[in-house]
Amino acid sequence: MPSLKKQLATLTFFLLITCLFIGSLPQKTDAVDVEPDFTQNPKYPIKNGYRPKASIVIDAGSGQILWEDQPDLPWSPASIAKVMTMYLVFEAMEQGKFTLDTTVKATEKYVNISQLYALSNNNISLGVEYPVRDLLTMLAVPSSNVATLMLANLVSDNDETGFIHLMNKKAADLGMKNTTYFNSSGAQISAFEGYYQAEGIDPNGDNKSTARDLAILAYNLVNKYPDALQFTNQPVVTTMKNTPYEETFDTYNYSLPGAKYGYDGVDGLKTGSSPTGGFNYIATAKKGEVRLIEVILGVGDWSDQEGEYERHIAGNAILDNTFSSYEYKKILEKGTNTINQKEITLDQDFYGLVKKGTTPRFITENGTLSLANELGQVSPKIPVQSINYQEKQQTAEKAATKKQEKQKTSSFVGPKKTRTYLFCGVLFTLSVLFFAFSRVFRKRISSIRRSNRKMATPTSRLFFILSILSFIGVIGVWFFL
Repeated sequence: MPSLKKQLATLTFFLLITCLFIGSLPQKTDAVDVEPDFTQNPKYPIKNGYRPKASIVIDAGSGQILWEDQPDLPWSPASIAKVMTMYLVFEAMEQGKFTLDTTVKATEKYVNISQLYALSNNNISLGVEYPVRDLLTMLAVPSSNVATLMLANLVSDNDETGFIHLMNKKAADLGMKNTTYFNSSGAQISAFEGYYQAEGIDPNGDNKSTARDLAILAYNLVNKYPDALQFTNQPVVTTMKNTPYEETFDTYNYSLPGAKYGYDGVDGLKTGSSPTGGFNYIATAKKGEVRLIEVILGVGDWSDQEGEYERHIAGNAILDNTFSSYEYKKILEKGTNTINQKEITLDQDFYGLVKKGTTPRFITENGTLSLANELGQVSPKIPVQSINYQEKQQTAEKAATKKQEKQKTSSFVGPKKTRTYLFCGVLFTLSVLFFAFSRVFRKRISSIRRSNRKMATPTSRLFFILSILSFIGVIGVWFFL
């Protein structure tokens, strides 16, 4: 019995070694890079408690997402809602309804709204004609609620309910699936103390949107109406110049060059803060050929006004990391290229924004080549950057044949790496088992003869030879398959 226990112990030991050895075999798989946290940047350290609740960065040229963190989190955008009003103002001017020089006369209603202390505003004087260009500046920089309502009423012919419906319709048209507007300025209708009324609209309704949706809005504004940026790109602005009603305002967008946390390249767009939304902002920034759109939502808490500044530190950190990680360059040369096992011809060079240190991947389908992006487009309504190509028919047929052959083979043969690991594991296991059996049979003979000598037998020699051959097989399979 003691001899049998020793034999079982020896066999168990060798099986354990086999498992450990197979588990330690090197896995020849491609390494997966862990995406860095873009909010971490030593140049712009974010204090505890001031990390954005949601954020996104997209390429303003293509709509490609470059960074995102909870982009679909519902949030109150506060005064960022004014960007939709701005969009609809530019759309109305495109339709010929009025121009930048069109004026809006200040009524008693507007004067009263301008004097509401709880709302961000500017001075409005009774009977004065305010040009649209000045009202846009008032909307964008001091975030004037009265100027916003004056513009909204100009667009809608004083139909305040109709304008809110127009905002929601435009949001749906642009693909802003998770956005609902209850007012034109970001301040609840009830805060206007009866001077702003929209029948059928909840006066206490709080606008809701997401970082993704606001990026979609900014993308469309920047690309369709780039002149809008002239109202958002200065740290200090003056309205109603050379009149008795002249006013000067400092921007709340402290990421603008020349402001408190100026970042090179930032040229807009809009900030927003409220008790329900904390501190938010949309930024646009351009360096070289690259323009980015960034949305930051939910920095800090309304009770701590430091969030007004900290949102820009967080935004600068994310912007800086994005600019540092991506580059706009020529990806493919005009002429013949081999992409996805296809020989294709391009009529022009193909440029795109790609992550530094990576090999671009492409999608080729129906004669159109596009750059593959793991984060995708900010909206399916924004087409992927692409270029047309011509494919050589012979090459296409060859590739199709090769694909069919591969499918036939794969029906009964696994991937090469899997086969290699499997064969090595089986052969090594057999090698250990054969060696163990050679020892077992040797010991049994010794016991029968009642001798202390451990004599080999033909059976034990056979198992030993099989053990050696199996181990040699392991080496052969590993290095030559």
